[in-house]
Amino acid sequence: MCLFSLKQNFTNKGEPDSARCDTKEQLEKRGCTETNIINPSSFFTPTLDIPLRSGSQPIQLAPQQISLELRPGKPTTFPVRFKRANGYPVDLYYLMDLSYSMNDDLKKVKDLGTDILKALKEITPYARIGFGSFVDKTVLPYTNTHPDKLKKPCPDAEQFCQAAFGYQHVLSLTDDGNKFQREVSAQYISGNLDSPEGGLDAMMQAAVCGDKIGWGNNTRLLVYTSDDGFHFAGDGKLGSILTPNDGTCHLEGNRYTKSNELDYPSVGQLALKLDENNIQPIFAVTANMQSVYKELSDMIPKSAVGELSTDSSNVVTLIKDAYSNLSSTVIIEHNRLPDGIFISYKSNCADGTRKNEPKGSCSNVKINNEISFDVTVTAERCMEPQSFEIRPLGFTEKLTVQITTPCRCECDDQRDPADCSSSGHIDCGICSCGSGHVGQNCECRVGAKTEKELTQGCRRDNGSSICSNLGDCVCGVCQCHASETPGKQIYGKYCECDNMNCELNNGKLCGGHGKCDCGKCLCDESYQGSACQCLKSDEGCKNSNGNVCSKRGHCECNVCKCNDERYQPPFCGECPACPSPCPKYAACIECLGFQKGPYSKNCSEECSNITHTNVDKLVNGKVCKEKDSENCWMIFTMEELDGENKYKAIISNERECSESPNIVAIVAGTVAGVALIGLVLLMIWKIIAFLHDRQEYRKFEKDKANAK
Repeated sequence: MCLFSLKQNFTNKGEPDSARCDTKEQLEKRGCTETNIINPSSFFTPTLDIPLRSGSQPIQLAPQQISLELRPGKPTTFPVRFKRANGYPVDLYYLMDLSYSMNDDLKKVKDLGTDILKALKEITPYARIGFGSFVDKTVLPYTNTHPDKLKKPCPDAEQFCQAAFGYQHVLSLTDDGNKFQREVSAQYISGNLDSPEGGLDAMMQAAVCGDKIGWGNNTRLLVYTSDDGFHFAGDGKLGSILTPNDGTCHLEGNRYTKSNELDYPSVGQLALKLDENNIQPIFAVTANMQSVYKELSDMIPKSAVGELSTDSSNVVTLIKDAYSNLSSTVIIEHNRLPDGIFISYKSNCADGTRKNEPKGSCSNVKINNEISFDVTVTAERCMEPQSFEIRPLGFTEKLTVQITTPCRCECDDQRDPADCSSSGHIDCGICSCGSGHVGQNCECRVGAKTEKELTQGCRRDNGSSICSNLGDCVCGVCQCHASETPGKQIYGKYCECDNMNCELNNGKLCGGHGKCDCGKCLCDESYQGSACQCLKSDEGCKNSNGNVCSKRGHCECNVCKCNDERYQPPFCGECPACPSPCPKYAACIECLGFQKGPYSKNCSEECSNITHTNVDKLVNGKVCKEKDSENCWMIFTMEELDGENKYKAIISNERECSESPNIVAIVAGTVAGVALIGLVLLMIWKIIAFLHDRQEYRKFEKDKANAK
């Protein structure tokens, strides 16, 4: 856990104020004493703690309000006491399936109405009872929707029958047993012969319509009786009901008006609403449905399942036993916690058992036996004031927990005018500078400059970080922090450099043969390489001419690093990807080999990078042919020498020049050709005309002879 030092002048130059936060041992090593070390703790204060009591207004949970001051990361533990009161008020709402198969059960409940309330009175003098009933949604396939069946769905032999319905609230909670008897006696069975499975719809409405049901600040029991299963979310699609259940009250005239519009609730929805309203369901079902409702009960906290006889004659005993089991099990839990708050429970039960759990729980709790729970709360970080509630399931009582996280040190520094260069005051050991002054000791006077203008000089490349987040900007100049890493130094105009972030070789910084400077290794005289990993030598980089890397690169660790990546190792001698130099230096070849062309007057200056030899005939090599200024083809070879743009040229003395054309002959030949072609065409036309005339004459002679 981090402690904070109040000691003045605690930090060294360039050291951040965060260095004041350290372990007790480290602070004491730097000269701190108990008087100038702050170590705040977490603690709790009960703000409302009414003693536990029984009676008409019992108190079973204490304290009722508590305030926690939590230091982030440091938990606090407080006790919560619970004592099961004698005669705690009970509200029981009897929710009954009125389908035709429950006809004999309804008759029995009419007879047992006052007995149920009497049984509750034996448990507590403050008991109330109410009644509601359900069948199912009145749409196919859940109910026969034939008009006659909707009016009187029972068999003809049944004289008293009511139309099918989803859920109806019959009697609000009352302590008048006779009134309960009268209201139940006025109920009639519904003749829905299909399986009635609308129980979850009815339970949801009974849970959320608290004002109409009349739930009080008591133990709330919801007794559900049926001899069949239940529908849940998604089953409404069979009746073309696609809108999800909204978990709100829709009772009008004591009838559930959205039964045929909203889908059944999910088990999770129902469990949440029962929990929010502190309602404990008791499922009184027949033997054939026991396994189904036990699985449902496993998903609903503080619920019980009892076996109902075929005619409900054992319902009184069933309710008493179920209530006894539910009330003797005490479970405390919390509602949704604020972000960053964690909680755990240690249960100290009456039988001596102790256990750590996400919830507090004890079983077999007797009346007037006090048990306790140790609740541990931890705040992960600083936060605004928050609150949450802890409550025992099935009871309306609750403990409100209010949380604050005081994250500012409360210091009582003695003021001295000479502190902080007489331009500020000490606040928890740190200088708080007055207007116009900044710095660790308020030593810098900013004058007319704004803080933005001062910090701009501490931002590298106009970035957002000040002094690379490794220093403080004081008067527009970075003061780099002292590193917590031994031997590490942070430096540079923007604190961008250190002497540790360089390449390693054999696990050593710069191979142990140099020093690190702002990300680069500065090697000792006899070493080289990015990590000083090699002895200096260039023997492996010399070509046949004895030149290092053909004078087109440098030698590193006896390997050539070419200046131009297109040149190939091992000596940067060849460049297959480079364009041919022949077109580029054609003018130089003309002036060097034939003293002609555009460079003829300053050939030695323009073509100083080329040495040449003239020969009568080229023997071998890659031959280049380029035209000169006289339109003749020059024939030569070029060989690249060591170095940048150095060439050797061998030039043939003979050029290939074509003779100029004879204009007169071309014109005369053209005219003669045209005349000859015209003459030939004329002769062909004359021959065709002669042959045609001759044919016409013969035809004339023939026609003449025929006429005679």
